[in-house]
Amino acid sequence: MKNITRLFDFPYHQLEKYNLKDALVTKYDGQWIKTSTQEYLDKANAISRGLLRLGVNRNDKIAIISSNNRTEWHITDIGVLQTGAQTVPMYPTISAEDYEYILNHSESQYVFVSDLEVYEKLQSIKSNVPSLKDVYSYNDIVGCKSWKEILELGSDDSNQDVVEDRKNNVATTDLATIIYTSGTTGRPKGVMLSHQNIVSDVLMSAPRVPLRAGDTRALSFLPICHIFERMLTYLYQYYGISIYFAESIEKISDNLKEVKPHVMSVVPRLLEKVYDKIYAKGADLTGIKKALFFWALDLGMEYKPYKQNGAFYEFKLKIARKLIFSKWQEGLGGELELLVSGSAALQTRLTKVFCAANIPVMEGYGLTETSPVISVNDMRNGGFRVGTVGKILNGVEVKIAEDGEILCKGPNVMMGYYKDETQTADVLKDGYFHTGDIGEIDSDGFLKITDRKKEMFKTSGGKYVAPQILENAFKQSRFIEQIMVIGDGEKMPAAFIQPNFEFVREWAHRHHDLNVGASNEELCANSKVIERIQEEIDHCNEKFGNWEKVKRFELTPDIWTIDAGHLTPTMKLRRKIIKEKYSDLYQKIYG
Repeated sequence: MKNITRLFDFPYHQLEKYNLKDALVTKYDGQWIKTSTQEYLDKANAISRGLLRLGVNRNDKIAIISSNNRTEWHITDIGVLQTGAQTVPMYPTISAEDYEYILNHSESQYVFVSDLEVYEKLQSIKSNVPSLKDVYSYNDIVGCKSWKEILELGSDDSNQDVVEDRKNNVATTDLATIIYTSGTTGRPKGVMLSHQNIVSDVLMSAPRVPLRAGDTRALSFLPICHIFERMLTYLYQYYGISIYFAESIEKISDNLKEVKPHVMSVVPRLLEKVYDKIYAKGADLTGIKKALFFWALDLGMEYKPYKQNGAFYEFKLKIARKLIFSKWQEGLGGELELLVSGSAALQTRLTKVFCAANIPVMEGYGLTETSPVISVNDMRNGGFRVGTVGKILNGVEVKIAEDGEILCKGPNVMMGYYKDETQTADVLKDGYFHTGDIGEIDSDGFLKITDRKKEMFKTSGGKYVAPQILENAFKQSRFIEQIMVIGDGEKMPAAFIQPNFEFVREWAHRHHDLNVGASNEELCANSKVIERIQEEIDHCNEKFGNWEKVKRFELTPDIWTIDAGHLTPTMKLRRKIIKEKYSDLYQKIYG
């Protein structure tokens, strides 16, 4: 096999080395349908031939908007890239206005959609996108062309030599994809990633991820339009790992039991929810079972890797794994060997307790602009430290600027922002990409992220406050679902809090038989609830300096969601929007 230099080289590498019967697996009408490596490539080549017959040229842009990860996405991706055109993956959940902006900005000519909901949103703005020639759907939709029409158009392989010529003329430094980052403010920016950017990141990450090549199952459910999950799917292809696509977040529990994956990626929010469900079940136990559950949980919170706690701790942990933690494994399919966490900071208690449960969570760090991985933990060879995002990948250079900002250089760093030289120049300076994150590297080479540079603020007293550190600490409370620390230019930090409504109601019923009201508004106004959350704030405040302590808070009755605008598609806070939404509460705190 020749060297892998372009993204479409990965499935050919897989064919030569592993030739899987179940390279890509999607559930249709209740049945898991397997696509072999050979069929994957046959269909990708048919897509390439069909696109050429539609007149697709090098450097044309083709968008993909899918509500769920699926086999067709990957076939389309490889099919497009082989023609020398570029893919523009988009989040299905963004607004129709953002659809219009991205399609016009990228000048996309064709769009592949997954289902009726996405199609209807696209139809509402289609007339405002002059570059758009046609739309094709993976699902059957009345009035919309099917992607099978392109497969049929490419079924005649007489122009395969043209496809091969196009492939051979794609250089590793050529643009492969434009990924529009949702951003916490303003218009999305189009991150230009070359084949080399993503391929190098896959190959540099490969030695860090302890995967068994050729006989392993992965469950993929994080949005494939995000570079984190997309890069992992290329890594799975490189390792000959079968990729099963979860149906939805609502069905992930069922899918875990059906697929029994060995590896999957997660975001901290998912792990928090899994942990909360496990905790709630444990709290409902009685007698010796309940005592054992919390004994195991306490033991997990003390976890340290590499048997640093000594032989007696390891003996107790063995018992806890057999009696309690084995049930956790069963709930996640029973064969999970590795969770890869990214996109936001992971609470250290979750890292500890899942590792104690023999479900290792390897936290990494990166950005869309770095394809994405800069560093990642590795359980083997002493490469894992709780509370860090691991050691820097070999081949990537990181240095810490005087103000604490993490600067990165390497083959994985983006080409720039599409059609935006000004913003590109703002972040690519002196040969380094300026991440906007604040961090430190310890004496053993482990990277630790402490905050976002742009999110740090200064109180009127001149003291700097790092809100993410505070928020991650407060979110360890089961009473708090979401929190945003505020106070830029004000005399003290304060916070908006979305309570964990389900848990608060359970607590009220179980401990006090307290009626907190039927609506969330009533719950947020209940004095007992406010008092109890104040206790949580006071307890957590003890960890921080006086200038950092959250002195006031207000509860918000609505659930913070992507659709409502509180969160980006990668579950980060849209701070400016949240502050605007709760301007009345802001005035109440500081007015």
